[in-house]
Amino acid sequence: MTLNLNTPISLIPGIGYRYKDALNQRGIHKAKDLLFYFPFRYDDFSEIKKIKDLRLGEKVTIEATLKGIQKKESFRRRMVIIEGVVSDDSGSLKIVWFNQPYLLTALQTGKTYRFSGKVDFNGGMLVLGNPSFEKNDNPTVNTGSLLPIYHEDRLLTSRWLRGKIFPLLSLADKIPETLPQIILKKFSLLGLSESIKEVHFPSSAEKRDQSRRRLAFEELFLIQLYLSSQKLKWQANPAPEIPIKIDLIKKFLKKLPFKLTYAQRKAAWEIVQDLNKNYPMNRLLEGDVGSGKTVVSAIAALAVANEGFQTVFLAPTEILAIQHFKTLKKILADFFSKEEIGVFTRSKQETAKKKETKEALIKKIKQGKIKIISGTHAILQENIQFNNLGFVIIDEQHRFGVEQRSNLQKKIKEIGKSIPHLLSMSATPIPRTLALAVYSDLDLSILNELPMGRQKIITRIIPPVKRGDMYEFIRSEVKKGRQIFVICPLVEDKNTVTEEVYPFLTHDYTKLSEQEVKAAVKEQEILQTKVFPEFKVGLLHGRMKGKDKEKIMMDFKAKKTQILVSTSVVEVGVDIPNATVMLIEGAERFGLAQLHQFRGRVGRGKHQSYCFLLLSEGSIKANQRLNAIVKCEDGFALAEQDLKIRGPGEFIGTRQSGLPDLTMANLSDSELIKNAKEGAELIHSLGKDLGSFPILKKRLESFEKEFHGE
Repeated sequence: MTLNLNTPISLIPGIGYRYKDALNQRGIHKAKDLLFYFPFRYDDFSEIKKIKDLRLGEKVTIEATLKGIQKKESFRRRMVIIEGVVSDDSGSLKIVWFNQPYLLTALQTGKTYRFSGKVDFNGGMLVLGNPSFEKNDNPTVNTGSLLPIYHEDRLLTSRWLRGKIFPLLSLADKIPETLPQIILKKFSLLGLSESIKEVHFPSSAEKRDQSRRRLAFEELFLIQLYLSSQKLKWQANPAPEIPIKIDLIKKFLKKLPFKLTYAQRKAAWEIVQDLNKNYPMNRLLEGDVGSGKTVVSAIAALAVANEGFQTVFLAPTEILAIQHFKTLKKILADFFSKEEIGVFTRSKQETAKKKETKEALIKKIKQGKIKIISGTHAILQENIQFNNLGFVIIDEQHRFGVEQRSNLQKKIKEIGKSIPHLLSMSATPIPRTLALAVYSDLDLSILNELPMGRQKIITRIIPPVKRGDMYEFIRSEVKKGRQIFVICPLVEDKNTVTEEVYPFLTHDYTKLSEQEVKAAVKEQEILQTKVFPEFKVGLLHGRMKGKDKEKIMMDFKAKKTQILVSTSVVEVGVDIPNATVMLIEGAERFGLAQLHQFRGRVGRGKHQSYCFLLLSEGSIKANQRLNAIVKCEDGFALAEQDLKIRGPGEFIGTRQSGLPDLTMANLSDSELIKNAKEGAELIHSLGKDLGSFPILKKRLESFEKEFHGE
């Protein structure tokens, strides 16, 4: 049978039903899919060495003749051991394989093979452990080269995958070139066919890097094309033009008890200019913890409401939605009546004047009596009708992946008569490379200054042996009238599969939240009964009902509770000026960006504040990583370090990003991202509908379907 790109994998020699099912689970159904199943790293066995030159611990290839082979059985360890002796013209070497009895017949004494493996020490001599092997006159598929390593399991090993992909390489010539020649030439990229061959079986390290760069460029380029097309579609909609009323803004600023920073003034100006356009704004307001995003967005909401349009603040949690409501009714009190500002969550519906029934508040929103409404995404799910929606503000934008953001925009289009302006906000400083790659459909405003009066928070790493001293310090702080946050990470047990560091930007803890809650419940019990019985220790976690969470926070704010144990739900939306200590249990389990968020919950009052990073037993190695947050208070600098340390997969949240492996691996490559963005802009300048590039247009359409999981 002649194979082609569309040949089902079940018809490829050597792939039975077990392998077919395993490949199908990875999205591999045809021969072409196997070619696009790229390795994520390589083992370098390209240098062939003489036996006499081998050194302990190195990965090598030798070309040697098999002199003898035998089987031994280790009854204590319940395994079969195959031992062979090989020789070249420089000496002899013992080779050991474990649990591979078939090698007794697969290898022939007197024949010459290439063996690739790691040099180990066994029985007082150097040995080669579990090496791959091939006859010396066969193609270099599993030895003597840069060997591709794929994501594998017990069934689908890299050796097996290499054996199935290698015979298919000639089919790569049948795959149409996706990238236009103008792009290939401008950015000096390899062709698609050559890239596929070289990424699987590179002829050199240089070709390996060039092929990975080309394939990663294509993925980033498609993302940029997709996001820029989304931006063009969004801007094709009409939106209300909100005139810039300088006198109104000046009046608002005079009422504030503080002065805006330069960064706040600049961001506010960018936003009101966008509101003045006849197509909808789509901007991301990115600011460090405590940089004052809410007041900037309030200026825009005031401008919109002044023209008779409504504004919605969307928050990811009830705590944050309620806090926005309280802030807005305070700073906008001189501009609106108490009935014109409201809050809508699953458990709370009220205006600044009084509590409302759900039906009554929905009716007032529909009639246009509510000018500014703060709420959770329940507002979208309840199918609330607005009278004249002109502005939507989404807080904690980083919790939404690209696909979720697109779906959210579609939903926002449905709830208004016209397309409202859209402002996203994030308290997580996002490294510029990630912003360019993942948020390029948004215009960007940055708040990189903190308001005057915010004091430096003393941050310390606390080893387990110092726990007692730390508790005594906390006791002294509480006796002074201060309050304490205690953050609990998920406690792993043998039945729980977790990631070493939480994916900060996703906050998709649906599978893990139960264990996380149990950890917090246990911690609160220990602190209340054994450590601080003289104080009131509260508990807060994401599985509580909204009204219960609000009561707990109100009790904490009213100083009825001295110590609050919480899961990571406390990360946003909490403003307790009297809290001076942030204690983070198992700090090594969190990324630097999230630790910085937690730290920002204290230091909001006049008292000196502290952040204690408590290590788990046996986690002293985390000191080096955590030292970065001890020394640095700049969230943007920490975000860059976090990206370098954990990689983009952890930073964004691999599951939520929807991005392929090669893209994820290259999200730190600012030059490649800039090139991809420049290439997308060039192609769109030659025709927004991609009519001149039919192959690229078709590839982009399939990419969008892959991206949305269709």
